Amino acid sequence: MIYYLAMAFSVVFLLFILNLVKKNKLDEKYSIVWIIFSLGILVISIFHDWVMGIALKLGVYYPPILLLLFAIMIEGIYIVHITITITKQNKMIIKLTQELAILKEKVEETDEEDDKR
Repeated sequence: MIYYLAMAFSVVFLLFILNLVKKNKLDEKYSIVWIIFSLGILVISIFHDWVMGIALKLGVYYPPILLLLFAIMIEGIYIVHITITITKQNKMIIKLTQELAILKEKVEETDEEDDKR
C-alpha cells in the first residue's frame, strides 16, 4: 500500500514541478534535481523488491522506512546546496550594493563640480 502511495505522490509531485517551470516560478536548473528525485521515488516504488532486498541486507525491519531515510538524506544534501547558493548570492548583493553606492557618490561629486562651474 505504501508503495502505491509513493507512486501517486511522485507523479503528482512531478506534475507540480513541471507546472512551476511552465509558469516561470522555478528555474530549469533547480527543477532538474526535483524531477530526478521524483523519478527516483517512482522507480523505487515500482521496483520495491530492490528496497526489500537492500533493507534485508542492512537489517531494516520495515523496508518502506528505508525510502524515507534516503529521501531525508537527499533532501538534506540539497538543502545544504541551496544554502550555499543563497550565501553566495547574498555576498554578491552586498558587493553590488557597495559598488552602486560608490558610483552614486562619484556621480553626485561630478554633478556638484559641474554646478560650481
